[in-house]
Amino acid sequence: MTVKEGWRGRFFEDFVVGDIYEHPLGRTITTADNIWFTLLTQNTQPIHFDHNYASKTEFKKPLVNSCLTLSVVTGQSVTDVSQNVMANLGWDEVSLPNPVFEGDTVYSRSEVLETRESKSRKNVGIVTVRTTGLNQDGTEVITFKRTAMVYRRGQGPTARPLRKA
Repeated sequence: MTVKEGWRGRFFEDFVVGDIYEHPLGRTITTADNIWFTLLTQNTQPIHFDHNYASKTEFKKPLVNSCLTLSVVTGQSVTDVSQNVMANLGWDEVSLPNPVFEGDTVYSRSEVLETRESKSRKNVGIVTVRTTGLNQDGTEVITFKRTAMVYRRGQGPTARPLRKA
């Protein structure tokens, strides 16, 4: 039997401006996800957790908390963009052009916009991507720019290898 190493994410040297990464996993947002996240973060807007209230709005149903959408889409991008991150530096230009509703499935992709050497740390580089989230119909529901410090190959921490049985 041949043991093959799993995907460990990209390092700074792997990013090329213009590359687009179609992130592999979608996520269906449930009522429980929306209510739990909203209450966990102490968001008191009832459109996210009170179905009766939401039924009286122009949407006629609950909206998914936009911070949950941001978190899910960011999480979807980790395997391709920030698996080897030292630190996130910021999210910019966050736009929510269309709502997400409970029961929607969100997919995402990221485009590399910029790479540059770090001026203060030789073991990392700076990567900026634009990440877009789409619902099951292909409608854009979120877009944002994210900048992160990504380790150079061989410069970051590694997980302890599995022991042979």
